[in-house]
Amino acid sequence: MPARRPTTPLVATPVAPASLDTADPAQVLRQFRVVFAEVRHHFQQIEKQVGIGGAQVWALSIVGQRPGLGMAELAASMDVHQSTASNLVRQLLKRGLMRSDRSTLDRRAVEMHLTPEGQALLAQVPGPHEGVLPRALRRLPAPALAQLQEGMTALMAALKADEQAGGIPLAEL
Repeated sequence: MPARRPTTPLVATPVAPASLDTADPAQVLRQFRVVFAEVRHHFQQIEKQVGIGGAQVWALSIVGQRPGLGMAELAASMDVHQSTASNLVRQLLKRGLMRSDRSTLDRRAVEMHLTPEGQALLAQVPGPHEGVLPRALRRLPAPALAQLQEGMTALMAALKADEQAGGIPLAEL
């Protein structure tokens, strides 16, 4: 059984950067586990509370903030492939949480809007709607984010990782 989560938020204690000779791969692995557990817990709480996944909540929140948004703009806002955004929207349309209307300017384009049911559901969702990891990354100081990006690039190269997975929302992985 997983450990019970604390009821008060944890505050990270600043730590001096590890030097090349003191970095510990086991410690970094544990840190990855903590980050992934936090992300998973957030998405599980959202789904438990409102019955839809975190990526769907994120899509709803973007459309709620920008009514009339098109599919390409939604995909760009979420930094996902347009087909991924389209699949999320299809699920939300099916559940009656969103509607899409043909654009009056370009009949090929659609404009998305929340339904009253979508607005009500979104009002129930604990934030952050985009997920805890994107919010935490935006809050990092620029030098720390740059260092993290450099390290992640090296790690992906060592893994020979398929970068196309970068277009899939974390809630969908």
